Amino acid sequence: MLAAPAEATPDGAARAYGTVSARTGVNERALPSTDASVRGILRHRIQIGLRCKVRAQDIGGNNVWYQLRDRQTWVAAKYIDDKAANVPYCRMLSRSAMDDSTQSRNAMG
Repeated sequence: MLAAPAEATPDGAARAYGTVSARTGVNERALPSTDASVRGILRHRIQIGLRCKVRAQDIGGNNVWYQLRDRQTWVAAKYIDDKAANVPYCRMLSRSAMDDSTQSRNAMG
């Protein structure tokens, strides 16, 4: 399943999307780790907006985790298709573009 093309934003930046590839869905986590609390479950084939990525806990040979664009949760890239989209590393975004919570600051890697 292909994700929609990146959508342009007013400042010209692309907004990356991904599609859940895991047949059983994927857990949304409070932090980029399976030790973090589950905040929700995204169904198979659902399309999600991706804000940024970090390198964190390795899941099946993939240590990239994505922060979702519309909420402050994380998903393992292992279970998201179209990982080649232009998803910036979280440290490359300005702090004002992200939640300034302690959890978010600690998760930025």
